[in-house]
Amino acid sequence: MKTLKRISVRRKRRTHRVRNGVRRSANGRPRLSVFRSNKHIYAQIIDDQAGHTVVSANTREANVLSKGETGGNTAAAAKVGQLVAERALEKGIKQVTFDRGPYQFHGRVSAVANAARSAGLDF
Repeated sequence: MKTLKRISVRRKRRTHRVRNGVRRSANGRPRLSVFRSNKHIYAQIIDDQAGHTVVSANTREANVLSKGETGGNTAAAAKVGQLVAERALEKGIKQVTFDRGPYQFHGRVSAVANAARSAGLDF
């Protein structure tokens, strides 16, 4: 039980450290935050100055995955990155900062970022 608590505390510290660095270097730009679970991936663009979510996308939405596809792979993450970028461009958001949270920039997190970049977001 103690090791589980230690891991949770470490994860919170890492998240806090990364997020504060992102906010410091943001220069007023909104932040593209990524959360991943084993089955799904979520991305949202957050305006920290106003304190609300502007745009979001995830693999639990009906139009993201077709029947039989799973939300826990890089292909699904790329679809989410593409979708969140399209929605952001519709709202007039072109520049964001990328917030990877406690996760390494690898795999599904990297797939979201690369798809969002290729769809037109600048970060």
